[in-house]
Amino acid sequence: MIELLVVLSLLVILAGMGLSQYKTSVVHSREAVLKQDLFGMRDAIDQYYADKGQYPGTLDALVSDGYLRKIPEDPFTKSASTWQTVPAEPDPNNPTAEAGIYDVKSGSDATALDGTKYADWD
Repeated sequence: MIELLVVLSLLVILAGMGLSQYKTSVVHSREAVLKQDLFGMRDAIDQYYADKGQYPGTLDALVSDGYLRKIPEDPFTKSASTWQTVPAEPDPNNPTAEAGIYDVKSGSDATALDGTKYADWD
């Protein structure tokens, strides 16, 4: 009977360690998706600027003009509408023109595995 209890306790300990590793790997994969999404959207913003000489007014402009197929879903907020946009500096040659979007950041206020905020990722 004692041998059975020892074996069961070892199985519970190993299962607990495996579950912890699983949860960490899920967060790690979401972080990788976030990095890829940020890279893709920032690249599309740069291409838009290179082609049109101005930044897009909204993220939807990237989709409607064919720079993105769709706005990706933030893997931590699970929504495509929570992205935080950073406006561009006004154009000194054309002060009445709309500034547009210079950068995009995650809308999540959670903390990454490395201790930084997802909203602060560059």
